[in-house]
Amino acid sequence: MRKNYFLILLFLFFSLHSSAQFTRYVVRFKDKEGTPFSINNPSQFLSARAIARRTKQHIAIDETDLPVTPRYIDSVKLSGNVQILDESKWLNQVCIATTDSAAILKINSFPFVITTQPLKRLANSQTIKKDASGERLTTNKFTEQIDNITNIASPVGISGDYYSYGDSYAQIHIHNGEYLHNKGFHGEGMLIAILDAGFYHYLSLPAFDSVNINHQVLDTYNFVDDDSSVNEDYFHGMMVFSIIAGNIPGQLVGTCPNARFLLYVSEDVSSESPVEEQYWAAAAERADSAGADVITTSLGYDLFDNPIFDYTYADMNGQTTLIAKEASMAARKGIIVLAAAGNEGDNSWHFITTPADADSIISVGAVNDSGIVAPFSSYGPSSDGRVEPVAASVGEGTFVSSTTGPIVTGNGTSFSTPNLAGLVTCLWQAFPELTNMQIINEVEKSSSIYNDPNNRIGYGIPDFEKAYDDLNQQRILQNADSILGNTNIKIYPNPFNDNFTVLIKPEHTSTGVFRMYDALGKLYFSKQISLQESITQVINFNGMQPLQKGMYILRFSDGISKQSFKLMVQ
Repeated sequence: MRKNYFLILLFLFFSLHSSAQFTRYVVRFKDKEGTPFSINNPSQFLSARAIARRTKQHIAIDETDLPVTPRYIDSVKLSGNVQILDESKWLNQVCIATTDSAAILKINSFPFVITTQPLKRLANSQTIKKDASGERLTTNKFTEQIDNITNIASPVGISGDYYSYGDSYAQIHIHNGEYLHNKGFHGEGMLIAILDAGFYHYLSLPAFDSVNINHQVLDTYNFVDDDSSVNEDYFHGMMVFSIIAGNIPGQLVGTCPNARFLLYVSEDVSSESPVEEQYWAAAAERADSAGADVITTSLGYDLFDNPIFDYTYADMNGQTTLIAKEASMAARKGIIVLAAAGNEGDNSWHFITTPADADSIISVGAVNDSGIVAPFSSYGPSSDGRVEPVAASVGEGTFVSSTTGPIVTGNGTSFSTPNLAGLVTCLWQAFPELTNMQIINEVEKSSSIYNDPNNRIGYGIPDFEKAYDDLNQQRILQNADSILGNTNIKIYPNPFNDNFTVLIKPEHTSTGVFRMYDALGKLYFSKQISLQESITQVINFNGMQPLQKGMYILRFSDGISKQSFKLMVQ
């Protein structure tokens, strides 16, 4: 009763003072009755990539995918001096701008409206921008070229299979990220959405030469200013972007430089209000509709300019804030979402910020390139007790592009998040048959303190060599019979560079011995393996001493039988 009484008073306060105090509101709807869209015809509102992502992961297209019922939006728009800013189909609501208190009362009287909640206090001077058509772009409008992502040429800076990382080597090597790159996974065919505060001069800065030459940015939108240009906006997102996509050989190479990108501005740097969560929701849904594989966001919210909207630590439970709900929904749509844990570790707030508290995503803390926790990195767990942050990457002394071109260092979980996001994307590229949650689980398993997580770096620092080898072993074992055919040992790749794999279905329980010789009979290494009859095993031969090009002989003995195989080093 006491709670209900408080809510009634709060509603009366907002209603009586809306014209003087607030300009932005969220209007929530009860249903989607009367919609002209059908889940049986998803191409009306989802790109081919978005549909394919759901199909691959066996995710049903449901009512949450349907756009908000147009007649509901029209009714709100015609209720008075009201402008529709954004819509969220996942949460079935719209964000509006108005100072018309009569319109708010009328909207609340509609039978299909659940509630109207204020988001932003009135500023002294405020203008509301539209796009050229006079209407704000919705999440269902996206560039058609997104449906047809093709592989692009290897970016400048590769020598053979290896990048010239320069200063960025340490922030990649801490994860053994070069292992993925050297296997040919640089993000080809993958689509990453970056939701941030602006991408200042990305069209002209040298770090993005390859990105621009190869036309890797497929869509841009500023949800704050209601326009499609993000190049003149704030610099934060540009720095984030450079960590993933930058390519200046010998200075900076990003973690996923061959991916395609969606650049969306959802953060209003001039103020801090809950309306930014609504902008983020619109951006995330646009990314989903466009078919994004990964969303990375280096934004976090806890306190606002108007303290009545402030969150408490109890709200960091993944189910309270709008932005956390949207991040979790994106995960349920098959997207991998990465969010910065926050930079509150050495101040009074102390804990993670939202949407890092969202469920089924990767929240990212910060360490330096030696793996030491950055003091500013926010603490977990979530208020409902989940491990947060999930993992950590280099966010202290991270190399990024400056606003004028030279490579500089910066600090923040804002930078650890894209560093990890790019490598997660490369891993998923290597194993496209897996779901987003299978990739996330493998990232966790590969991390440095997986068996003893803590509240600073979660499961720890992911190791992508370990993750790749584990997933590759699983893939091989699942296809072992077809790979082996009529043999009991298969070696591949052959020819190889610096590592190869042996798939074996032993004929005897024994200790098997592998010995490798060069063409002149010189022994290079010997390896013993415990074998069990008919139990298939995958044996990785990694980290061998450098081998010169040419032919080698691998000999195997199990104490009963012997076999020899010719291998070529290329």
